Amino acid sequence: MIRTTLVASAICLLAAGAASATTPANRDPGVNKRQHNQQHRINQGVRSGELTKEEAKGLRVEQKSIRQEERTYKSDGKLTKDERKDLHQDMNQASRNIHQEKHDAEKRTPPAAAAK
Repeated sequence: MIRTTLVASAICLLAAGAASATTPANRDPGVNKRQHNQQHRINQGVRSGELTKEEAKGLRVEQKSIRQEERTYKSDGKLTKDERKDLHQDMNQASRNIHQEKHDAEKRTPPAAAAK
């Protein structure tokens, strides 16, 4: 009986811990959606030839850095207002960088066009 109670208590604690890890204070769907959209813009730029391989590589490194920064901020279980603001500022800069690289004079011949 005691063992059953201990197991039930442990399960409740685990469930509570999992629930607290996904609280709104630790999640920001806006950050995740922007990261996804920026990655899509980079991939589209590669496909269209607007981005060279080196430009895409640099932009992807920047995206990876932002994801690492987000993980660091969330490591204590909270994403504060200031941390969220900093992430959005970094993503604003990354968005400007994507736009700049896609609209500069450097172009890459898309693979489909090169094969013709």
